[in-house]
Amino acid sequence: MATGSMSPDSLLRAAFEAAIDAAQPATCVPRFLPDPPRGRTIVVGAGKAAAAMALALDRNWVGDLSGLVVTAQGHGVRCPRVEVIEASHPVPAETARRAAEQILQRVGGLGADDLVICLLSGGGSALLPLPAPGLTLDEKQSITRQLLRSGATIGEFNCVRRHLSRIKGGRLAAACHPARVVTLAISDVPGDDPADIASGPTVADPTTCADALAVLDKYRIEASPVVRSGLRTGEWESVKPGDPRLARADYRVVARPQWSLDAAARLAAERGVAPLILSDRLEGEARVVAREMAGLVAAVMHDGRPVRPPCLLLSGGETTVVVRGAGRGGRNVEFLLALGIALGERDNVFAIAGDTDGVDGMEPVAGAIWRPDSLARAAALGLDPQRLLDDNDAHTFFAALGDSVVTGPTRTNVNDFRAILVLP
Repeated sequence: MATGSMSPDSLLRAAFEAAIDAAQPATCVPRFLPDPPRGRTIVVGAGKAAAAMALALDRNWVGDLSGLVVTAQGHGVRCPRVEVIEASHPVPAETARRAAEQILQRVGGLGADDLVICLLSGGGSALLPLPAPGLTLDEKQSITRQLLRSGATIGEFNCVRRHLSRIKGGRLAAACHPARVVTLAISDVPGDDPADIASGPTVADPTTCADALAVLDKYRIEASPVVRSGLRTGEWESVKPGDPRLARADYRVVARPQWSLDAAARLAAERGVAPLILSDRLEGEARVVAREMAGLVAAVMHDGRPVRPPCLLLSGGETTVVVRGAGRGGRNVEFLLALGIALGERDNVFAIAGDTDGVDGMEPVAGAIWRPDSLARAAALGLDPQRLLDDNDAHTFFAALGDSVVTGPTRTNVNDFRAILVLP
């Protein structure tokens, strides 16, 4: 077998683990820390990695330090000098709303000698749900649920979020003025755009209220007259490029999806398997991307292009799912099931797909593994793969086979990870 001493399953799992390890806050945060200020240092932040990032900062910071970060339930860690609050995700909750309010209070009244370190990661958008003036949390929750099911891209989703908020879209950094602001971010978005990481609370927003309204109209999102008025009139406009309140804001991406794919590629090469990183920013509907990947696998197998087996095809980014059924969801397992159906029973193709935060969709399952005999084992259990895919129920398919990948909370997030192993 051309994977060194590892089985195909073990190689895929090791590649996934290498991707996650490359983005661990304990490793990536310390080397990006700013110099201490003459005044106070306040820490704020949000995201699935926020607590672990705060702990890495706390352990490596000499001098005054206090603050508050909000993370997803199960992703918290004890941090001696920084308060950690856990809240539900991906639908914003009252606990997170109160935490966002407290964060704004903590950065108010700072001086030019003070420093705010803002820790951001994937999940931060839902964990900083401070509604725009006149907007209720209930309506923000409704819009979030609709967008989650619509197939909207993360860029479209976050454009709406920035304009329905009192803290996103540069407003947090504006509230810190005249203090210096240094943002340390773990990117979970295609292209690593700071405006989309946690919906950009510390950076200027080039999009407009009109753009946000266009997204709602495109996906036929039900919204109240209050929302439509706030967007149509520009009352809820975000902080724009050139705003003087952001002049002392510095942004540092401390971990990127590309770096995690690089780590997985190095592991594959060490095992004698040729890695090919396709992209760290693949987007599109999960099952459509899967069919395109199946076509690429066929080219590799039949023509040895663009790489000859044994090889590992790696990709990141964030696919979407248009929810049509009533299943348990998960864009990574939906991709994987659609890929397997398109591949059929090929003896030499294995694959893994998972979310690097350990949660795919609403399930505490990171993803799953596809094996050459997956379809045969499913048939023996009486499972109908296409019916389950049509019902957006891929988690049920892989759980029945015992092929789910469960990591628990990883306390980081560099988005989706996909690896397809093609053997000779």
